[in-house]
Amino acid sequence: MARFEQFLDPERVELEGRDGKVRVFWLSRLPALEGREVVLQYPASGLPKVGDYATNEAMMLKILARVAVEPTEGANPIPLETRALIDNHVPDWEMLIKLEGLMVAKNCSFFADGRASNFFAGLAGKAQELGIQMLTQSLGQLLGTGSPPSTN
Repeated sequence: MARFEQFLDPERVELEGRDGKVRVFWLSRLPALEGREVVLQYPASGLPKVGDYATNEAMMLKILARVAVEPTEGANPIPLETRALIDNHVPDWEMLIKLEGLMVAKNCSFFADGRASNFFAGLAGKAQELGIQMLTQSLGQLLGTGSPPSTN
């Protein structure tokens, strides 16, 4: 597990949540072998209809273990090493995606020109689009196509 003291090239970022509250996070570079694992598995595992969600989630957890939250100003940062810490300190999936994008940009020099942000913005859009499609299909299944129940 990562400890904040072991963060490589820590970088402080502030993100505003949907609730208007600003949260402070610290980002770290990934160690070489961990970075290789993430870079080779993370992007492909997140592709719609091709990817592997379990692998993508495992890579996301590795990435976020190298992010620390500063719970209050001046407090010791807490690495987001567990699902519970992530859920407690990252208020929603949109901020989670932003943190992932910032970490990819920090750790992949070939994304330094902003392509990581564009990639994650596109990923968020695709997730919303897929969600709408799934809800529409579910609604159709729930409504059914049979005849209405008898009123007798």
